[in-house]
Amino acid sequence: MKQTAGRKQLGDLAPKFAELNDDVLFGEVWSRVDKLSLKERCIKTVVALISKGITDNSLKYHLNNAKNNGVSKIEMVEIITHIAFYIGWPNAWAVFPLVREVYQDEKTSNNPLFGLGNPNNEYAKYFVGKSYLNVLNKEGIFIANVTFEPGCRNNWHIHKARKGGGQILLCTDGEGRYQEEGKDIRKLMPGDVVYIPANVKHWHGASKDSWFSHISIEIPGEDTSNEWLEKVSDEEYFNN
Repeated sequence: MKQTAGRKQLGDLAPKFAELNDDVLFGEVWSRVDKLSLKERCIKTVVALISKGITDNSLKYHLNNAKNNGVSKIEMVEIITHIAFYIGWPNAWAVFPLVREVYQDEKTSNNPLFGLGNPNNEYAKYFVGKSYLNVLNKEGIFIANVTFEPGCRNNWHIHKARKGGGQILLCTDGEGRYQEEGKDIRKLMPGDVVYIPANVKHWHGASKDSWFSHISIEIPGEDTSNEWLEKVSDEEYFNN
């Protein structure tokens, strides 16, 4: 992990300190990703700083670093909520304004990029919780924006096809979940792409704490149809 902040800020005053900061702390310790991933190191560093009551630019830097290495807003809020009981409520309380600032561009609301659309009443019986549908295109390939309220998910289902078929999800807002039968639940974030082959049993929806939106693209095929199956139980859903 290449770092030059030490030399830029302290090179003229404390060159040895700057060297240790850039070359040892970040150049060697932070680079041991075979031992701990960058995401894990970011989380541990943020926890250590908050526990010492540090809320200056060093914490802001490490919050940004955590965000850039895959720690979502929901995860960061949950981390701080958890450690508050161990490191002191005021220490945790004081960091939330910085979290809000660092994660201000990460959406977890019902204002999706491609529009909320209307309540998905036609398919409501196949969903746990409320969802919304905004049809974007019907010509050639059906494309729609689907938005799930927190905790909402669709039933297990299969996109059937004799040839071709299936679905592609382009995740645009919030935090979601996806699972194929027999596989672990996958967390979905904006920018993620999910390819769902035809004839594969699966479900998808929002996380329990966040709105979630994705673009749904129906892949053309022969003899295509959707088979809706049983609901995703709370036990299955919360096992993530």
